[in-house]
Amino acid sequence: MRHAVPTPTDDPLPLAQPHASVNTGAAMPATAPPPVPLRDDAIAAFDALLHEIHPDAPRVDQARVQALCRWLVSLPPQAARDVLERRLRRLEELRAMLADPDWNTDPALAARVRKLLAYLDQDDDLIPDRQPLLGKLDDVLLLELAWPACAVEMEEYGDFRAYRQDEHPAGDGATRRAAWLRDRLAEIALWRHRLRVHTGHYAPSGATFSELFHVA
Repeated sequence: MRHAVPTPTDDPLPLAQPHASVNTGAAMPATAPPPVPLRDDAIAAFDALLHEIHPDAPRVDQARVQALCRWLVSLPPQAARDVLERRLRRLEELRAMLADPDWNTDPALAARVRKLLAYLDQDDDLIPDRQPLLGKLDDVLLLELAWPACAVEMEEYGDFRAYRQDEHPAGDGATRRAAWLRDRLAEIALWRHRLRVHTGHYAPSGATFSELFHVA
């Protein structure tokens, strides 16, 4: 299922309503103690970095982050770990894209992705990585909110990797990318042709049998 805003997994983090419980829809008490202390200046720095990477991302504030922390710790332990691990695997795909000599990532996008990865490689960031369970939540939150900036490139790169693995095109990176693009465009052209054949009419609309066929 596709979402209006691209996300790294099919089940987006519950970010729309800062005090909503994704499991029950009930409001979480705003007075509940925060699961982890967060400095306002650290949140401001996190938000500034996010908007360097993806200027159209929603704003991040104390209430939103703490609500997300409460939601994560409310999950069964394995479900909470799964939330983090599935997104962290997408981070490794970003690293692979930048390191792939066959792929020519747009330089401006590559610079933004490197900023994202540099943050993730820090141990002492918004939520220190040593914090049990929650230590990686800020990493996956940054990935989630910045994902629209790289979603199209990641989708294209994933398709190119699948093509390269299945078709084994010869040549250097540029030649392989050209083969991938050529073959994908040919597939699109064939799909459009079949669609026209399927939806078209061999006879003019409104023509009668006697107008189309003459029996001597």
